[in-house]
Amino acid sequence: MFENKSFINKQSGTRQSVTSNLMMALVALIGAILVLVAPAHTVRADDGDQTYTQNFQNDTITLSGKSVTTSLNFTKEDYWDIHKAQFNFSFQVSQLYNRQTSDITLSLNGVKFYSFRPDKTSGLQSKTVDLPLDLLRGSNVLTINGQIINQAGQTSDLVTTPANWLTLSSGANVNFTYHLNEASEDINSFYAHFIGMDTIVNQRSAIVMPHGANDAELTASAYAFAGVARVIATTDGKLNLTRWGSSIAQQADYRLVVAQYDRLPADLKRFAQADQVTAQRAVLQTATDGSTHYLIVTARTGGLLKKAAQFVANQELMKETTGPTESVTAQTSTSTSVLQYQGSRQLTTGTDRVSGTGQHTLTYVLSVPIDRTNSQGSVVHLHLRYADNLNFKNSLVTLKVGDQTVGSAHLDRARANGGTYNFRLPAKLALGNSFTVSVVFNLQLAGSGGTTDVTTPWAELDSQSTAAIKTTPQNSLLFTNYPSTFISNQTFDNVVVVRPQSMNDDDLAALTNIMNLLGNYAQQNTGSIRFTTQVPSTARMKQSSVIALGTYHDNALVRKLNGQLYFRFARGGNRILSNEKLSIEHRYGATIGTAQLLRSPYNQRRALLVATAAHSSEVVNATTQLSTQADVSGYKGDALVIDRDNNHYSYRFKKNAAADVNAAKKQKLTRSRQVIIYLVVAAAVIVVVVAIMVLILRKNGMLRRKETGDEK
Repeated sequence: MFENKSFINKQSGTRQSVTSNLMMALVALIGAILVLVAPAHTVRADDGDQTYTQNFQNDTITLSGKSVTTSLNFTKEDYWDIHKAQFNFSFQVSQLYNRQTSDITLSLNGVKFYSFRPDKTSGLQSKTVDLPLDLLRGSNVLTINGQIINQAGQTSDLVTTPANWLTLSSGANVNFTYHLNEASEDINSFYAHFIGMDTIVNQRSAIVMPHGANDAELTASAYAFAGVARVIATTDGKLNLTRWGSSIAQQADYRLVVAQYDRLPADLKRFAQADQVTAQRAVLQTATDGSTHYLIVTARTGGLLKKAAQFVANQELMKETTGPTESVTAQTSTSTSVLQYQGSRQLTTGTDRVSGTGQHTLTYVLSVPIDRTNSQGSVVHLHLRYADNLNFKNSLVTLKVGDQTVGSAHLDRARANGGTYNFRLPAKLALGNSFTVSVVFNLQLAGSGGTTDVTTPWAELDSQSTAAIKTTPQNSLLFTNYPSTFISNQTFDNVVVVRPQSMNDDDLAALTNIMNLLGNYAQQNTGSIRFTTQVPSTARMKQSSVIALGTYHDNALVRKLNGQLYFRFARGGNRILSNEKLSIEHRYGATIGTAQLLRSPYNQRRALLVATAAHSSEVVNATTQLSTQADVSGYKGDALVIDRDNNHYSYRFKKNAAADVNAAKKQKLTRSRQVIIYLVVAAAVIVVVVAIMVLILRKNGMLRRKETGDEK
């Protein structure tokens, strides 16, 4: 993904780095518009090789300065035998640039390999460059360095003007041509293929359950799904949750099968021997049947099946497990590493260096848990080293969070060999779950007379640099805050899913959509999620956040709550009725799906998500808008309506959107009390000051003399 200065993997916290070196007048337009901006995909070439296009979700960006640098991050799967890798991008440069002195250079993982001069044209230019295969790694950094000079002459005569620019277009990509090395019998080999970018994009991966999956199998599959969803490195496709024999399952070459042993499809029981699966031991077993690869996750009890699924949800364990079989018992340690938000994040794990006069930008992607928001007291600490021959009157460091400038400071000589610059964030600065922190250096040499030096000066930011983000819990029951009400400390917060009695393909597709987003935020496998076909007890509803999924006819909780829904069903449940927000024609009411985020009637601090319609296919339509953060973030209300023509409507019904109304009232009351206390203290201080002044005047006889004078 491309964020301001680089392409990064999906996981938040991956660092990007954008470096703009002011060097001659230059604004840069070098965006990667990839050939035709097609979605990522894999196709088989005529010679049996495959091709995969890895798109970068970068925005168009203009870079300015005497020279500019931007770094793009991309990945390569280890099971690809690469034959060719090509970088495709589009860019535009200032119409005033000088062709003899302007150039662009590409580097891969720190090694320069290609330079060229832009064509003499005022329009968009496209370029395809072969990447050197010997420089490719699993994780790669592609750096574009440009110098766009709009006049001839010595660099010392050059002055930066608004006409010096380079613009990078959106839509760049790297296209791989490769031979696919199939998975071995090792569990970690299956796992690598199962979560691979090309496998996911081409829907060759699926989590498969038996027909009529029971609650234990659905619960275990949810843990496995969440653990896989959060580590998939592409947003161009998603993992599917399906049943044995479905078209989705049959298309998948890599199938993660989750089933209790007595319900395991007969064709697979021969791979998982009965004597291996006991009352005290679950089993993970790989198997290959023709071109289809399986990882069978099975146990005789629901509790052990859940434990085995939590093993699958632990990326570290799955990558470490060699061999075709793994046993899991109740004593097996399956919990993921501590990922809870600790309030402080390193900006980088190493030392990031910039060099040369002018402007340079280092950009980092950080995150806070989805269930929390920025509060007063957040500080970014920058630990820097830099050259001691700077013009300290003109050399600056500036901190930006997103598009907002937080502050700037002059670099001073006293901290050149190592010092910390602290920037306090505004309390009302909205950060979102994922946000960028940009450190902008403006370096000038002492007595340089405006000359450009590409090697000195320099500055470094090291691993002691941190963002200490103070947060408070999110307190909003709107889709702008979804799914935070179902997640706490990056894991399931006691979630209960009330499902149809018999899950058909539509129901599983709708569940896939819901779990895809929940799984991205459930970064631990220790939370609680469970499935049921029954209306949970009042005691259970009071302590749970609940998801009701299905139609009026096949979900008992939907029928029970119908009178409390924003969009209610007519008697018989065959259509949705009009309300104060939307007039609904009676036939149209049978063709719409709705997702509604309500306050639980059983616990005012808990959420109730109802995804329902008259027909299961419309339930799928409704949940498509809950599948990714990009989709759901566009809705500001608490109810969505989607029809068969894919028209989307959003409405807000709650007057008070606070998830915890009492907490909001207490917070408001606390603020009021604080204001009163401040006023009382201020008044008391004034009284004390006045009293002291009176005593001083009396002591000096001033008041007495004044009184005597008045009597005369």
